[in-house]
Amino acid sequence: MKSEARCIDIRDLSVFYGNTRALSDISICLPEAKIIGIMGPNGSGKTTLLKCMTGLLSPDSGEVLLGGVPVGRQRFRLSYIPQKEKIDWDFPMSVRDLVEMAMYAKRRWYQKLSAEQLSRVSSALESMGLERLQNRQIGELSGGQQQRAFMARALASDADILVLDEPFTGIDAKATDELIRIFQSLRDVGKTVILVHHDLANAGSFLDHVVLLKGSLLAQGPPEEVLTSEVLVQAYGVSFQIPFGSGLHLDGGSPSPS
Repeated sequence: MKSEARCIDIRDLSVFYGNTRALSDISICLPEAKIIGIMGPNGSGKTTLLKCMTGLLSPDSGEVLLGGVPVGRQRFRLSYIPQKEKIDWDFPMSVRDLVEMAMYAKRRWYQKLSAEQLSRVSSALESMGLERLQNRQIGELSGGQQQRAFMARALASDADILVLDEPFTGIDAKATDELIRIFQSLRDVGKTVILVHHDLANAGSFLDHVVLLKGSLLAQGPPEEVLTSEVLVQAYGVSFQIPFGSGLHLDGGSPSPS
């Protein structure tokens, strides 16, 4: 595992929406095989940064590189899971259909999946505990099951980097704990997990690396170095007591002001 190798290099990145600057001169080197949290107050540019990382949005200036190569030429290495409200849960698609979509991205639309690809889909479903739900319509799943279905699609695609926008939204503490354990198991086999995260109460317990934004980069590094009272005041205007190192989600989502 190349845990200290650079996974994504973001260089002098700026993004405008009309006359509004969403991100200003962001330069970050993200390590490989880590769970990385993109954090900051609402409107700080977190989703914009994720879209630039995945090549879904072109910055107005700067670049995003994977191993020195522009991300647009290596999108097969990433799997992006958007915010839940961006997904049409009423679409008539089963869990298995969703996971199989990862395979069709590498084939022409009229080609059938090979036995090896079908096996990979089944393995991904099994790894996420979804075998018995594979014929269920995606909108019929619970919030945690929906996230696991998209995780299965990411695994089937064999992506090195999983990028998730607010994966814990709409799920309870039990499902959150389960998802965190999945992220940790993926990290431990060399995958990189990058996610937008809001909950300061549990950030220090499972994130390996934090990027804190407020339009520009405020800080990045291990959570115990980034989520300090001084930096959190800059980001949120309030200081919090952050628990570190428990390794599990902490029940109760609201951070406590100090």
